[in-house]
Amino acid sequence: MEKTKIKPKAVTGTWKYALTAHKWLYLMIIPGVLYMLIFNYLPMGGLIMAFQDFSPYNGNSTLGAFTGSPFVGLDIFKKFFTGPDFLRLLKNTLSISIASLVFYFPAPILLALMLNEIRCILFKRVTQTMVYIPHFISMVIVAALTAQLFSTTDGLVYHVFEEIFGRNKAPDIMSDPKLFVTMLIGQSMWKETGYGTIIFLAALSGVDVQLYEAAEVDGAGRWRKMWHITLPAIRSTIVIMLILKVGSILNTGYEQIFLMQNSMNRIVSDVFDTYIYTKGVVNGSYSLATAAGCFKSIVSMIMVLGANRLAKAFGESGFY
Repeated sequence: MEKTKIKPKAVTGTWKYALTAHKWLYLMIIPGVLYMLIFNYLPMGGLIMAFQDFSPYNGNSTLGAFTGSPFVGLDIFKKFFTGPDFLRLLKNTLSISIASLVFYFPAPILLALMLNEIRCILFKRVTQTMVYIPHFISMVIVAALTAQLFSTTDGLVYHVFEEIFGRNKAPDIMSDPKLFVTMLIGQSMWKETGYGTIIFLAALSGVDVQLYEAAEVDGAGRWRKMWHITLPAIRSTIVIMLILKVGSILNTGYEQIFLMQNSMNRIVSDVFDTYIYTKGVVNGSYSLATAAGCFKSIVSMIMVLGANRLAKAFGESGFY
């Protein structure tokens, strides 16, 4: 009588064991992995244009255009860095990003802390719903509302400014270059602050209630409990969000700036994102636009790595 062969089980801790034990989880992540490969990693092959004098007419096909375009090394990057636009683009981009980091980034944290202090559950839920709604409004609608409210002809808010500051002295937010960054930050705060509280409220929900009870027994008030219990509890979440924010310091967002840009504020509204669109899509300078995008990506990677290492140096867990 033949003995049945018993297949050896996979050793615990190996990739075979993990694949067998969690096969359905791995099957569920396949669509996400395919999405990342197709739409995030596959297009990275186009970065070769930053090192070529690329022209879509150099070949009979898309692949032929890549192989037929001559390599020029770092000449495109040299042209970009030494061109008349680079310093202006860098200044405008950093102005918007730093202002967003200083004013917009803390806004969801402060709002989450205030919402966490509301004791009436019904009022808290209604308030959360109201502050979430602007996130779902299209930026095109936000831009149209801004233009309508601050129009110098029939804008309601502009006429209120005229009553306060006097006729011909009211600030023209739509065309004054000095107020462009303020307008962008105001739009972002109105639209995204409420929705940004979700992750911080989720972190606050995990705080042990016994800590508050013990602090109350010791005579701590709301401010003391917020400072010594609530904020330390969400500190790691704040650090992770800050690392992500710092990593996107050169990503100011194309849609919002493009919609609010006009001939009067173009001197401060031209950023890397609009420059890439103008050079690549409008003017057809694909190599120059690719070099600008590659520069943004490299800076973002360096900022993420640096911010993560700095966070670990101060005793935080960091992003990875």
